[in-house]
Amino acid sequence: MKKLISAVALVTLAQVAFAQHDAISKFFTKYQNDETFSQVTVSSKMFNMFTNLEMDKKEDQEVLNAISKLKGLRILAKEEARNSRELYKEALGMLPMKEFEELMSVRDKDKDMKFFIKETSPGKIGELVMVAGGNDEFMVLSLFGEIDLKQIGKIGASMHIDGLDELKKIDEKKN
Repeated sequence: MKKLISAVALVTLAQVAFAQHDAISKFFTKYQNDETFSQVTVSSKMFNMFTNLEMDKKEDQEVLNAISKLKGLRILAKEEARNSRELYKEALGMLPMKEFEELMSVRDKDKDMKFFIKETSPGKIGELVMVAGGNDEFMVLSLFGEIDLKQIGKIGASMHIDGLDELKKIDEKKN
């Protein structure tokens, strides 16, 4: 009986852990086969491969160290989207707000962008979600693992991920 209870507990914990790092999986699942969307998925193996690179600059090595702690990245984007504002609202509606805290929002004349984080423990970020919608473009991004916000803006720039560079503004405001 103890083994059965232990097995059920492990399965439940595994499901909770999976749900935690992939907050908007329903949204991704709904649109992943829609050919009008671009989809990018980066696995932990890919992030680990970056750590084998040798960098001359200390700053670049710090970025590699931060990358090595990431477990995955998912991006779903749509350009020339007539329904970008509706997609933006839908993605925000699927985000479990009880689990996430809004980190930052950026409003531009033609684009809205919101960043959310999920802390796994005080000061430890397990997931970063960015949702962006504009007049004709939409993007949702989920980055999970052990996240260092100070490095995410640099990671976004090095991987050419639009939107993550906005996180540099958080550090700039602190200085």
